[in-house]
Amino acid sequence: MIDPRRLRVLRAVADHRTVTAAAAALYLTPSAVSQQLAALEQETGHALLTRSGRGVRLTAAGEILLTHAHEVLAQLERAEAELAAYAGGTAGELTVAAFATGIAEVLAPVIALLADRHPGIRLRVRDAEGDASLPMVLDGEADVALAVEYRGAPREDDRRLVRVPLYAEPFDAVLHASHPLARSPRVGLDQLADCDWIGPYPGNPCHDVVVLACELAGFQPRLVHSSDDFRAVVALAGAGAGVALVPRSALHGMELKDTVVRPVGDLAATRRVFAAVRRGAEDHPLFRPVLDALTEVAGSLTTN
Repeated sequence: MIDPRRLRVLRAVADHRTVTAAAAALYLTPSAVSQQLAALEQETGHALLTRSGRGVRLTAAGEILLTHAHEVLAQLERAEAELAAYAGGTAGELTVAAFATGIAEVLAPVIALLADRHPGIRLRVRDAEGDASLPMVLDGEADVALAVEYRGAPREDDRRLVRVPLYAEPFDAVLHASHPLARSPRVGLDQLADCDWIGPYPGNPCHDVVVLACELAGFQPRLVHSSDDFRAVVALAGAGAGVALVPRSALHGMELKDTVVRPVGDLAATRRVFAAVRRGAEDHPLFRPVLDALTEVAGSLTTN
């Protein structure tokens, strides 16, 4: 009989590619992870992992078992959801991992909404970049992710997760007030090809959006200044340090000293935001009101 707890270990190793990283995600020691994997190989009668460089990869048998692991773990999530529904459980705590703008624009209003409609549900918020929240959900560090599309993100048909689309928003150009294009009603990205740029660090999903949009406009942005804090990005633009593309919701309520904000014409950049939970948990009586509230608040956002 296969122990489903060991299937979680197998999936963590498949996601993180090393025993050490999987152990850290599961709050176990590498020795404990190795022991669980050895026991799983004994239970199945197959070698499940093989070394690959400094990490590990699944064997063909391991890939087969991983496919079933996704289904088994999702079914366990569904079982917990049904048992909670049977018990009438609409009280408890969920951890939500979200990026800073998502916290301010969506999650904070959701907390207020739940306090009124479902006072028994409490949210614990963890600040995480848009590409970090999904691994946190998969590793069990968070229950709900507020995430953005990014290069390398799990696909929409990923069998480990259920996605709930929330909103898509454009990026606006932020320029110093003295910039030659400051009086233009709309800016073409190709008109900014010779400028110094300010933007997020590589690895931040917004960095990929900005670079791809510029590449489609025919140039590589000359990124001179880097910050993942859009307030810092706007402040640098206001100091004349360069130009930037910033998601529209990130500009809400921000002091725009010595800067102008202009919509981008032609090849516009877009940030797509969604919520995600582990597959099988979407109808849990604690999760469902949170997902519904996220959808409702996101639908009222002014992002166009």
